[in-house]
Amino acid sequence: MPDILSAYRALVAAGELRPDPEQAAAAARLDALATQLEQPPRTGFFARLTGRGAPAPKGVYMWGGVGRGKSMLMDLFFDHVAIERKRRVHFAEFMLEVHARIAAERAKQIGEPIAPVAAALAEETRLLAFDEMMVTNSPDAMILSRLFTALIEAGVTVVTTSNRPPADLYKNGLNREHFLPFIALVESRMDVIALNGPTDYRRDRLGQVDTWLVPNGAEATAQLSAAFFRLTDYPVEDAAHVPSEDLAVQGGRTLRVPKALKGVAVFSFKRLCGEARGAADYLAIARRFHTVILVGIPKLGPENRNEAARFVALIDALYEHKVKLLAAADAQPADLYETGDGRFEFERTISRLEEMRSEAYLAKGHGEDGETNERG
Repeated sequence: MPDILSAYRALVAAGELRPDPEQAAAAARLDALATQLEQPPRTGFFARLTGRGAPAPKGVYMWGGVGRGKSMLMDLFFDHVAIERKRRVHFAEFMLEVHARIAAERAKQIGEPIAPVAAALAEETRLLAFDEMMVTNSPDAMILSRLFTALIEAGVTVVTTSNRPPADLYKNGLNREHFLPFIALVESRMDVIALNGPTDYRRDRLGQVDTWLVPNGAEATAQLSAAFFRLTDYPVEDAAHVPSEDLAVQGGRTLRVPKALKGVAVFSFKRLCGEARGAADYLAIARRFHTVILVGIPKLGPENRNEAARFVALIDALYEHKVKLLAAADAQPADLYETGDGRFEFERTISRLEEMRSEAYLAKGHGEDGETNERG
């Protein structure tokens, strides 16, 4: 039997979490869902007669502000539910995979492609757990209703987290009327649970550290490293084994993320701005991670105009998606790029970097105001 609710109560008792009725209710609902999932699927004469087993247990859509415990509850649920065919994936990564599968089906020229894609996914898993459902473009919006209807009808249970209630997904998006059936599907076929308690755990863990540290060096590195471990709950003693990630970028490329865990990514300036990269790379990062730690930002000059232009594009993408930036640099933002091509345009970047250090910005949820950005 799963023990999600007991595990949650133990965290409260240990002082790691503060009492929160909304969190407790969500933990109880997830515990009940795990119990349902662990029951053997219905088989026998009736199932054969009808051509299908029992319907999939009703999924859960958990939404709320940043740092309210959505990922923590998803961790408890996914770790404790004892079924074999389960999968947890970031929503943006899943949708890239879905589009690739649809393209492969279309290439066969044998009919409508979404149904066979959904059928194949249902064969692979009974439980799909998504981190950060956030609909950012019209291609995703156009297929979601048909895809998820087919998945649920095929017996797949969906559990997801999001910063937005279902009705606000793809808000102001292009051709949003075609997306409305997906909102109706979520609200009718999933339990929608709000998590908007008083404690922003992510902000608490970030502490009062200045998010722009000067200069580069051992002290700044130590502070950023400590922030990474606080934000991810990763044991410091396993620092040498922090996982990396290959991030899919539009156009079929991948970007290596040296350290990536629980929505936090660590990069060097050289990797992100010293190599040939473009808006698609930065948009993929901004959509995938709620926090980016960037180290080794040098003081820039006329000889660094390409690096400066890439840095501007990076900050634009992070800012528009309300990604938190923790950085180590050799100068404060206003002194970072004093002369060179594009210096006038860099004033906007300075303004954004200063705003990104503010309490008001740090309190925003990932994706706010940037969800329907379809550039790149």
